[in-house]
Amino acid sequence: MAKLRLILGDQLNTKISSLSDVVEGDLILMAEVWDEATYVRHHKQKIAFLFSAMRHFAAQLEDDGYNVCYVKLDDEDNTGSLFGEVKRALEDFDADGIVTTECGEWRLASDIKHWEEKLGLPVDIREDDRFVSTLKEFRDWAEDRKSLRMEFFYREMRRKTGLLMNGDDPEGGEWNFDSENRKSLPKGYKAPDRKSVRHDGVTKEVLKLVEDRFSDHFGSLEDFQYGVTRDQALRQLDSFIETCLPDFGAYQDAMATGEDYLNHSLVSAYLNAGLLLPMEICEAAEEAYKEGHAPLNAVEGFIRQIIGWREYVRGLYWLKMPDYAQTNYLNARRKLPDFYWTGETDMHCISEVVRNTHDHAYAHHIQRLMVTGNFALLAGIKPKEINEWYLIVYADAYEWVQLPNTHGMAIFADGGMMGSKPYASSGAYINRMSNYCKSCRYSVSKKTGDDACPFSYLYWDFLDRNEKKLRNNGRMGLVFKNLDRKDKDEMKAIRDSAKKFLDTL
Repeated sequence: MAKLRLILGDQLNTKISSLSDVVEGDLILMAEVWDEATYVRHHKQKIAFLFSAMRHFAAQLEDDGYNVCYVKLDDEDNTGSLFGEVKRALEDFDADGIVTTECGEWRLASDIKHWEEKLGLPVDIREDDRFVSTLKEFRDWAEDRKSLRMEFFYREMRRKTGLLMNGDDPEGGEWNFDSENRKSLPKGYKAPDRKSVRHDGVTKEVLKLVEDRFSDHFGSLEDFQYGVTRDQALRQLDSFIETCLPDFGAYQDAMATGEDYLNHSLVSAYLNAGLLLPMEICEAAEEAYKEGHAPLNAVEGFIRQIIGWREYVRGLYWLKMPDYAQTNYLNARRKLPDFYWTGETDMHCISEVVRNTHDHAYAHHIQRLMVTGNFALLAGIKPKEINEWYLIVYADAYEWVQLPNTHGMAIFADGGMMGSKPYASSGAYINRMSNYCKSCRYSVSKKTGDDACPFSYLYWDFLDRNEKKLRNNGRMGLVFKNLDRKDKDEMKAIRDSAKKFLDTL
């Protein structure tokens, strides 16, 4: 008998494991459902990107001769849930089993595990083999380790893939070239132009649907520039390799007013939805190095984001969930400020990052980590609220990748499972890596008072508040020595400035 094969919205690749043995007579089910679009109030562009990409992928499967059942959000009989659509499909299709690839979020995975009992049919949940590392490989690597540092896992991934390797040794004699990747932008630097994406009737129909049905969700659809097919995603990758990769490394941590993308790849949304695969991206970057088109520091830094960070956070997520999401090591209790949604704050760095996020469902990793993430850490924002914000606002956000990056790296809520220390910094870091401070009404040179940069006094107040939990951290000895040098009057001014500012939130 035939199989019902369920393809989720982030599994848009013909090489997905649930299609590996599809035969004539099987039915491929894809569905736009209200529950998945609204379990958090996703950015309008994220919903539009996924719905349009899903529709295009379904059309590709039909062109390839497969039997596809595609359910649109506004179909009259749409039940609003994935389970409901699977159950409804089975009413008209005689199947002896269901096949799907494991999903990327604990919430949905826990639900699918019970489908076999509810439906009375076997449910074959297959491994997602689009990743370089299997979850078992990560568990084996993590077993008996006192600390789970990404750097050491990354080296294993380099050895496994052979990327940038000379036999057993890393290309260039070093595993990591971050020391060359922390440059601020030269005066007058202009980022490369980006290729625009021409939208067809399918995408235009989806944009109208999203504007009509999700009008109260965060974000704008006015400048929707996401590719929605594999061919479009490949063109965006080629454009990055050709124009942006050479300077990517040097300026990957830089930020600038009005420069929404700089030299970043913008391929994470395509990668996480399945339109691109990790090895083809990394091999394209490696080839650019071999051909002399891009320097080693740029290529290594880019590849590390994919086979290092991305693979690592996935492994950590599935290793530690569901308890991981409930940790709150620093006892953060403050509500998320409204300016994360409105951008209405005198802190120009946050206002600029929120604007970029609102307009494009995008901000690069340093904007996320050292601006919005850093502020949430310093101000003590509740982990649940800042985690939900990041999951909502970015087109590339799925909980398996978002949660560890936010919860562990940005706000240190896991107490050091992921990062060896909190990524806390004062306004001096933002000033060094951007031109944001030049357009800010606050002064980064002032340390306390109404005109001082809030990041600066919040930084010292954060260390003071969390001293008992952080002082013995081996990587924070120097910052606590600097804290100890501050006299009583200075510390009182810091505490008073921090309290006065935080009370306004």
